[in-house]
Amino acid sequence: MKTVIIKYNAGNIQSVLYALERIGVNAIVTADHEEIMSADKVIFPGVGEANSAMNSLKENNLDQIIKILKQPVLGICVGMQLLCKYSEENATACLGVFDEPVKKFESDNFKIPQIGWNTLYDLKSPLMQGIPENSYCYFVHSYYVPMNECAIATTDYVQPYASAIHKNNFYGVQFHAEKSAQVGEMILKNFIELG
Repeated sequence: MKTVIIKYNAGNIQSVLYALERIGVNAIVTADHEEIMSADKVIFPGVGEANSAMNSLKENNLDQIIKILKQPVLGICVGMQLLCKYSEENATACLGVFDEPVKKFESDNFKIPQIGWNTLYDLKSPLMQGIPENSYCYFVHSYYVPMNECAIATTDYVQPYASAIHKNNFYGVQFHAEKSAQVGEMILKNFIELG
């Protein structure tokens, strides 16, 4: 089993590597197209700002590679947002795997960004197998994916939004699975064990 973490300038790679090690998975960190294409599982992490992250992907033509991957791909945080069509963050055209926008939280009553632990509910898909409803995960974000037919988890902050999405071989989680204790580790384990 070959697991690859995509290397680019916006990846929170070290914490993802450690989380995978804790569940007994040794991943390869690479920007090499052949390595990525031949992996059994691909993890697409992300922190920071959407526009500069997309530019970093484009520098190595990784934007073209990610879109055509056929094996299971997991986008984490900004990685999930970049799998969508468009982000309001600096009006960024993203990868378009999911035909969804990424919007900025607007609120006078909630702190933006959302930072801290929040619950997941209405869980679907093999990615969420064995995860109890209302489990807590760790979030840090100012932008969100609205509810849509690809949602496999919902979280409430300002309003209900899609905190995890799934379409074909692509999965995305808005929370930091690698920093979400046992629940996050179980989600990563479920991803690694996907058929």
